[in-house]
Amino acid sequence: QVQLVESGGGLVQAGGSLRLSCAASGLTFSSYSMGWFRQAPGKDRDFVAAISWGIGNTYYEDSVKGRFTISRDNAQNTVYLQMNSLKPEDKAVYYCAAARYYSSTYYSSSGMNYWGKGILVTVSA
Repeated sequence: QVQLVESGGGLVQAGGSLRLSCAASGLTFSSYSMGWFRQAPGKDRDFVAAISWGIGNTYYEDSVKGRFTISRDNAQNTVYLQMNSLKPEDKAVYYCAAARYYSSTYYSSSGMNYWGKGILVTVSA
């Protein structure tokens, strides 16, 4: 059974940093593009960042470019999201997601095959 388990969330002050991790199991991790999405209260689940299978191209939502960095360690079946210069508007539940052999430059919730349960990131002003 495929499992994606997020960790590393918590409370951080505005301007601070946090690193999220997503440990995957039950799949051939290197064959999956991986993404991070987030959902704030009363809002849709939106794309944040993604990294492709294979060569590992990265993609970011405009509001996080230059602040967030996505990376992966295939040997550890883990994808990371390094979040710097955090803002109060970054507060949300962050979800890890996987899509097998996904090669598009556009990522959306509907395109992902598997999801983690989410982890809360709180940013205080």
